[in-house]
Amino acid sequence: MLVIGGIFVDVKGFAHNQYMPLERNVGDVQVVAGGVCRNVAENLSMLGHDAEFVSMVDDNGMGAQVRGELAQLGVDVTHVIAAPKGMGMWLAILDENGNLAGSISRQPDFTALEAYLKEKGDEIIASTDGLALEFDMTAEISGLVMSLAKKHNKPVYTIVGNMGVILKHPEYLHDVSCFICNEMEAGRLFREDLTAATPEKTLKALRKGSALVGIPAMVITMGPRGAVYVDNITGEFGYCPPMDVEVVDTTGAGDAFFSAAVAALMGGAPLSQAVQAGTRLAARTLGVAGSCAKEEFSI
Repeated sequence: MLVIGGIFVDVKGFAHNQYMPLERNVGDVQVVAGGVCRNVAENLSMLGHDAEFVSMVDDNGMGAQVRGELAQLGVDVTHVIAAPKGMGMWLAILDENGNLAGSISRQPDFTALEAYLKEKGDEIIASTDGLALEFDMTAEISGLVMSLAKKHNKPVYTIVGNMGVILKHPEYLHDVSCFICNEMEAGRLFREDLTAATPEKTLKALRKGSALVGIPAMVITMGPRGAVYVDNITGEFGYCPPMDVEVVDTTGAGDAFFSAAVAALMGGAPLSQAVQAGTRLAARTLGVAGSCAKEEFSI
């Protein structure tokens, strides 16, 4: 499985008591390597898949450390290149319940990765079984990868961080195998507020909106309200309830859901079973202080 996306350094603050936005909050601060697709690559490796990562790290000691840690986790980092401002940074504040209270993101400079993919993307994508693509790098990268995947008849599973590219190029979603996002991201795509919607309302919006945009299959995660899904090719659709879990840290749960769901789909599972697999790994990730479960997991 080929994973294409950015790497971030996550700076996360955990409030020990009730989080007060305008006060000084006592808690714990952690600095860890993260980023949507870095987490996906680690999760896929923990799921027992051969994860090949195409990304960037900073051209310094921290970048080398992040690359080395991924290699130790079993991720193929042959195509993780070093470049100035190769990694982004994500500052996150979590309240006393482990829920995200606020965040600021600094994006990497994807110039070097774009050049690398123009040079070697064809041979890299030709040799993989399928792709997990982060759409929020640049429109040029997304367009190039989608074009090469179509050329070589490779399935593409997409995940987003800020919706910047997809909102400008929704036509890219016509050729994905499955698009997985949360209710806020789906609401921006469908131009409908789904943040407090019932699963029934969200599923109705998903079926209508995905058909209008021309998305073959799509999943919307809703945090503690579960997930809804539709496969416009087979006609399958439905709702998957959440699992009970004591929440420690909500960051990375969406990435875990995506990883397990994609692994199941690559294994030939129907979308309903893939969503159940994603729900199980997301629940396990919610129960640990970090962006990944850090242990092998069977779907």
